[in-house]
Amino acid sequence: MPSNIAPSLTAAAGDAARETGLAVISAEPAADFNGHATALFELALAPDAAPAQRVRLELSDGIDFDRPGLRAALIEHLREEAKRLRNPRPDAYVTLAGLPIAMSEFRWPFHRSTSGGDSYIVHGTLLLADGTASGLHVKVAASMTVTFAETILAPEQPYSETFIYNAIRKTLDQGQLELLKSGNRQPVPVTTRYYSRWQKKFFFTETNDESRRQFLLAKAYWLSGVLGEGQPIWIADPRDAQYLNTSADAFLALAAELAQAGLLAQPGDPEFASATPALMEHGAEYQQRMQKALAFTKPAFNEEMRAGHTNM
Repeated sequence: MPSNIAPSLTAAAGDAARETGLAVISAEPAADFNGHATALFELALAPDAAPAQRVRLELSDGIDFDRPGLRAALIEHLREEAKRLRNPRPDAYVTLAGLPIAMSEFRWPFHRSTSGGDSYIVHGTLLLADGTASGLHVKVAASMTVTFAETILAPEQPYSETFIYNAIRKTLDQGQLELLKSGNRQPVPVTTRYYSRWQKKFFFTETNDESRRQFLLAKAYWLSGVLGEGQPIWIADPRDAQYLNTSADAFLALAAELAQAGLLAQPGDPEFASATPALMEHGAEYQQRMQKALAFTKPAFNEEMRAGHTNM
């Protein structure tokens, strides 16, 4: 285990945190999958924030913030994290199919495949976040080819987390991940089909106003109503916008419509909204959607994956 943190990492993380209104709660030396030195930071909106209201930032010891774009992208990543920290559950997301999930235990940065494959891997876990103690989860190994890795700024958390989380959601929507109470690590391939070199952007799911409207309602139901006890959530998250191939502004317009319909409440900041009692009355529908989405993963699941893969 490394015994100290490179001063350049401490300075870069501290400067970016201050610029985005975050406090550095802790900074500890750590190690990546292969034992290489990393620095693990805990950040929050306030020094006394509860553990659930903190985010982790892990950076390689050798990352060079003098490279063009890295410092600016780190600041943008933390600016978005600062808004997610205003959610009651900053780790929670919803899939287009209606599954509430939480991301955890990701070990950054990417590491090269241990089986000699031409790919980079990052490990993590997603859990069913439906407010119960079901224990359903899936350990994932998200992979990208070395060629694909050349399209991103760096194979590090601030520059990769958004598209990795969205690839996981997309793979769930396709029924290619199964949530279990135990099991081997399951693959999430991130390929060039998700990325346009010409437009320099990711594409995961084509949606329309109605599907985006239903997504926002499901997000408000689960993240605000069930997990957040009615607290507001960030409704204009760019991570969701990338996942649904839309924009934060489009989410804001839809949220305003849903507020007029009495399904969302927007007491202050228009980027945030909470579930209303009228929305929570539809709880049975969202529970049914979740069960249907869970069932969809089972028959479509590749039994060879269940046995585990060596390239992870």
